[in-house]
Amino acid sequence: MDWLETSIMARRGVAKGEERSTHEITEASQGTYHYVYGPFAKPVLTVEPGAVISVETHDAFEGKIRTEADKPSEKLNFPYLNPQNGPIRVEGAEKGDVIAIRIKEIRPRGEQPSGTTCLIPEFGGLVGTDVTAMLNPPLPELVRKVEVDPVKGVKWSDRITLPYEPFIGTLGVSPEIEAITSLQPDYYGGNMDLPDVGPGAILYFPVNTPGGYVYLGDCHAVQGDGELCGVAIEHPTVTTVHLDLIKGWSFKWPRLENDRFIMTIGSGRPLEDAARIAYRELTRWMARDYGFDELEAYMLLTQVGRVRLGNMVDPKYTIGASILKTYLTP
Repeated sequence: MDWLETSIMARRGVAKGEERSTHEITEASQGTYHYVYGPFAKPVLTVEPGAVISVETHDAFEGKIRTEADKPSEKLNFPYLNPQNGPIRVEGAEKGDVIAIRIKEIRPRGEQPSGTTCLIPEFGGLVGTDVTAMLNPPLPELVRKVEVDPVKGVKWSDRITLPYEPFIGTLGVSPEIEAITSLQPDYYGGNMDLPDVGPGAILYFPVNTPGGYVYLGDCHAVQGDGELCGVAIEHPTVTTVHLDLIKGWSFKWPRLENDRFIMTIGSGRPLEDAARIAYRELTRWMARDYGFDELEAYMLLTQVGRVRLGNMVDPKYTIGASILKTYLTP
């Protein structure tokens, strides 16, 4: 039996995890890409639960860095980074519900070299920033363009080829009233930069506003834990997602499920607060849905819990806390 048949999405979703309709969002149909998550933009698409949607995403720079001679400080207009497709309105979604997003496929698109990474002044994990202000000068600007191939991998250099391990860097739903930059992660998802948010995963987001309003973009070809210099291998894609709706399931922070584990995702500063949020939410999830006493779950996670570092460079940092499903079965 495929694990998807026993997933939370299949067991509890309005569409029972079935694929009931197909749609696409192209660059042309998207029109203007969005740089904030919020309930005020007009939906680019409205779908019923069970919709499968193919989406043409931009890279994090909306294609403005074209060559290795380009300087990010000259080409980019902060904070207009992380262009987002959407919002996608899900019929029937109300506060107190959850939108399930299964990531089916991520394929690179565009001319090669389609991948971009770079050093941006006062941005990154090992430099002074506008938040951690230092007197020393910024690192020099540096751009690297790389070829991205789903089979051959990511050609870092003549000596090194990286695996193609794509994921969605920025994914989530609208906050209830705020309009928040797509550079920031929080309770609604957003710029989590968590490598587990890739094909084969199902993300669960609590609905904050009628219709949910799903946003996605900022896909990465590969990234290590932390997105250390602040820029992964950014690339434009055709990303396919499958949406469902779960009625009457309420929690605060995003959740993830795949064939091996369940995960809760917390974002905050300092980094340990993001870890505390993620582990607290996982402890409560185990107690609520998997038959554990909360204190037993707390002690068990001390022995077998695992954390995944998403980003450590954005306005808030992201941690995913997980436990293998083998520990959850009776």
